[in-house]
Amino acid sequence: MADQWSIAGVDLYVDLDATRRRGAALTAALRDAVRSGRLAPGTRLPASRTLAADLGIARGTVTEAYRQLAAEGYLVARQGAGTVVAPRGTPPARAGRPARGHTRPPVRYDLRPGLPDLSAFPRRDWLAATRTALGRMDHAALGWGDPRGHPTLRTELAAYAGRVRGVQTEPGQVMVCAGFAHGLALLCAVLRDRGIDTLAVEDPYLPGYRRIAEAAGLRTVGVPVDADGIVVDALRDVRAVVVTPAHQFPMGVPLAPDRRMALLDWARAVDGLVIEDDYDGEFRYDRQPVGALQGLDPDRVVYAGTASKTLAPGLRLGWLALPSDLVDPLTDRRDTTDRHTGILDQLTFAELVATGAYDRHVRRSRARYRRRRDHLVAALAALPHPPTVTGIAAGLHALVALPPGYRESAVVAAGQRRSLGLTGLSTYRGDRVVRQPQLVLGYGTPPDHAYGPAVRELCAVLTSGG
Repeated sequence: MADQWSIAGVDLYVDLDATRRRGAALTAALRDAVRSGRLAPGTRLPASRTLAADLGIARGTVTEAYRQLAAEGYLVARQGAGTVVAPRGTPPARAGRPARGHTRPPVRYDLRPGLPDLSAFPRRDWLAATRTALGRMDHAALGWGDPRGHPTLRTELAAYAGRVRGVQTEPGQVMVCAGFAHGLALLCAVLRDRGIDTLAVEDPYLPGYRRIAEAAGLRTVGVPVDADGIVVDALRDVRAVVVTPAHQFPMGVPLAPDRRMALLDWARAVDGLVIEDDYDGEFRYDRQPVGALQGLDPDRVVYAGTASKTLAPGLRLGWLALPSDLVDPLTDRRDTTDRHTGILDQLTFAELVATGAYDRHVRRSRARYRRRRDHLVAALAALPHPPTVTGIAAGLHALVALPPGYRESAVVAAGQRRSLGLTGLSTYRGDRVVRQPQLVLGYGTPPDHAYGPAVRELCAVLTSGG
C-alpha cells in the first residue's frame, strides 16, 4: 500500500508509489502535483527535515528530490524563504459543460433586465454596519438560531415593510430567506404538503417561477396579463398564484384597484393563497407609491420583499411576511433544510436599516435610476422611427414596442453582434409566441460610465432596423 503524506498548510495528499525507490517516488509525486496544479505557483513546501519526518525517510532523500525538481524548473529554492513552487503560466481551463440558465453571457453593454447597478453597492455603509454588528453580536448568535432569522432583523423588517410598503405583520411572522427564489421554493413545498398541486403565474412571467414550482412537484399554469394587471377571471381550478402587483414583470403595469379586490375575493372564495413578489417596490418615479397587496388581507397574502434590486442579489437577502397559519409549517420546513441565512449578513442589514443608511441608499438609487430612465426615453424619442415605451413609472426596466417591420429576434441578434445585451418579451411568455415584437430593457444594470454608450449602441441597432 502506498504511503500518504500531507503538506502542512495546503491540505494536499500525495501517494508515494511503493514499487519505486523512495527518492524517485517522491520526485514523481511532487512533479505530478505541480503539473496538475494541485501545488499552485508560490506554494511553500515543508522544510526537508519536516517532510522527511512525516514520510519516515532520510532527509537527504527529500533534499535530492527538491534539488532535482528545482533543476527541472518546477521548484525554486529561496534563501531564507525555503522551497516554493516556481511561477508558471496559467494552465488552460478544462472544458466543462456550462450550467444552464444560471449565468448571463458576457457582453460589453448590458441592457438586460434583472440586475441593479452593482457598482453602486454602498460598500462604505455596509462595512461600517458590519463592524458595528460584529462588535455588538453576542457569541450565542453564531450558533444555530431561529429558522425564521435573527430576531433583530425580523423586528427591523417588520417595521420597514410597514412604513415603506404598508405591510401588516409582526416580527414573529417574518421569515428571512435567501432571496425570493428561496422563499418561493419553501412556499411551494408547504403548498404541496397541503394538497395544492398547481401554481398559477402571470403570463408573461419570470421563467424561474416555473422551474422552482416544478422542482417542488407542482405544475404551473399561465394567467394572462392586460393593461390592468392579471386577469383574475381567468384563474381556474387553482388555489395559489404568484403576482407582481406593484409593477408587473415584465409588462410594467400596476394591478388596478378593482383587480386587487377581485383577486382577494377569489382567494377567499377558493380558500387560496396569493404570493406577492414585491421585487422592485421601492423604485417609483411618476406616481405615488402603490402599497403592498398584503396590507389589504394579511391572512390571504404572503408578502415577499428582497434586497436583490436595492442592494445586490449576491447578498441573498429576502424576507416573507407570512399569514399566521403558515408560520409553523414554513419554520418546520426551514428547520429541516438550511436552518437560516448567514447571521452576520442578517445583523449587518439590520444595522443598515436601523440607522437609516438603507433608506438613504434607496433614495440615492431612485434618483439615479430616474435619470437613466429619462435618458433612455429621450434617446428613443429622437430616433427616426421612435418606438413606444411603456411601464416606466416605476422599477428598473422599460417595455419597448418595436416599430412595424422590426423582428424581435433580429434586433436581439444585432445587439449581440455589437456586444449589447438585449432581451425580447417572448423570453417571458409561457408559449414563447412572438406577438407584437417588444424589448424588455433593463436600465439599472450598467455602471454609470457605461450607461450612455449602452444607450447609443441601442439606438444604433434600432436605427439600422436590426
